[in-house]
Amino acid sequence: MNQDKFIEEIKKIGIEITEDKLLQLEKYYELLIKYNEFINLTSITNKKEVYLKHFYDSITISKIIDLNKEKSLCDLGSGAGFPGIVIKIFFPHLEITLIDSLNKRVKFLNTVIEELNLKGIKAIHIRIEEYAKCNKEKYDIVTARAVASLNILLELGINLVKVGKYFIAMKGNINNELQYKNIIKKLNCSIENIIEFQLPIENSKRSLIKIKKEKSTPKIFPRKYSEVKKNPLI
Repeated sequence: MNQDKFIEEIKKIGIEITEDKLLQLEKYYELLIKYNEFINLTSITNKKEVYLKHFYDSITISKIIDLNKEKSLCDLGSGAGFPGIVIKIFFPHLEITLIDSLNKRVKFLNTVIEELNLKGIKAIHIRIEEYAKCNKEKYDIVTARAVASLNILLELGINLVKVGKYFIAMKGNINNELQYKNIIKKLNCSIENIIEFQLPIENSKRSLIKIKKEKSTPKIFPRKYSEVKKNPLI
């Protein structure tokens, strides 16, 4: 996906782009490639593929929710900053927190934030379940892109979501994800919407699962990651 195609496709989902935003994406790409030589950030380095599989893919969250109407977002397991930093570029009003358990990646994220002169965004080196314990019901949107199975993500991160707001999982194929309706109910949540689509050009499958938090999470959550892996609630 070249830059012109990128602009064309994001306009289809109702997002306008300015020259400043394009320059930020270009700088982001340069930093990604530079630091990827020293840190394992991504296996995708071809510029056209980065624009398609990272930049465009990150912003497809707009297909399922109007981020202009929200105020805060937390990106779990942000890695190289997808989708959190891309979302910040296009929706600068959002207060965004990036969570990652690897300090090297967090240092990279903070470098990108500084180099792109992004405000109202921070990257934190911490495990999701530990952060969730101290930040209950803080965010309008909590999201994660290709981090873990839906049941694990929800158990670790649902505590962060405000009552009446949303957890949005960004997935590929979800054939094995919808078996977790039982845990969604236990967490006092419900599936509000699911959107399935294909990426332009290569037509790989993508899915967005929008889960609404109906009322406060039971006190037994969040459990530790090791506990969730050993005894998943299915």
